[in-house]
Amino acid sequence: MRRWLAVFTGGGALALALAGCGAPAGVDRDLVDDWPAPVAAQQFVPAADVCHQTSQQVGFLTGYNPTACGEAHRVETMHVGTLTGPAAQGGAPPQPGSAGMRAAQAGCDTAVNKAVGADWRSGRLGLTVVLPSPQAWSGGARWYRCDVTEIASIDDTAVDLRTGSLRGALSGAAPLAYRCFNPKLVKDDIDEMVPVSCTAKHHAEFVGVWQAPDTSYAEFSRSVKRTHRACQSMIARYAKVPDNSQLDFRAGTIYYQPYEEEWRNGNRGVQCFLWISDRDLTRSMRNAGTKGLPIT
Repeated sequence: MRRWLAVFTGGGALALALAGCGAPAGVDRDLVDDWPAPVAAQQFVPAADVCHQTSQQVGFLTGYNPTACGEAHRVETMHVGTLTGPAAQGGAPPQPGSAGMRAAQAGCDTAVNKAVGADWRSGRLGLTVVLPSPQAWSGGARWYRCDVTEIASIDDTAVDLRTGSLRGALSGAAPLAYRCFNPKLVKDDIDEMVPVSCTAKHHAEFVGVWQAPDTSYAEFSRSVKRTHRACQSMIARYAKVPDNSQLDFRAGTIYYQPYEEEWRNGNRGVQCFLWISDRDLTRSMRNAGTKGLPIT
């Protein structure tokens, strides 16, 4: 401001001094109209289709160091979206469990499912929603970042180095897709789901992701029978058997539900498995019909 005022004042004095004799050729006597317009500040927005050595929970610019996905990395940014409406109006980034966080989760679910070729929860993938730092939010940043990782197993979310993009990772005969398993039981709990080939002896098979209703986590956790029944319906569609009360005599269910914090942030995906405890399976039950899943 000091520089601008000095020039303006000087220009005014000079104009008065020249008023009686006119301006030299090529001088328009307006010394302030030739200043360039101020350049609008550019808000940082992270890039999609880049990878990272380390994961971020908050998108601090100081920790942003993307790399090509052909190099060794742990995280891939598959999508960058923009929060709008009420989700973008708060004085700070959306907090866990907020409507803004759920909007970002929904945006990431849609974009990532499209990118990988199936619901991301149907294979060894993890999804993290990254939001701007409080400082960036105060400066106008309203982006959200969808970061995807390859995890060790459905029971172990450890992330190892990998090379190559995860786009299309769950399409076709994808090695990351969940298929057949042998559950390790401790009393009535699943201790581990051990993946095996569907042509080897096994007792469980992944059949899909059920989108649970938008209720409280406490209500969802109490509704065990409803979740069991929903997974049964997925088994019926997967195996091409009647979806009726006789399903109880064809197969049991195993399911993995989101953790409470994931639920509060909008993840409603329940991973459903058919389970046969009294005989060995040596083929996939996809489209197996009533011969593959007889009443026992």
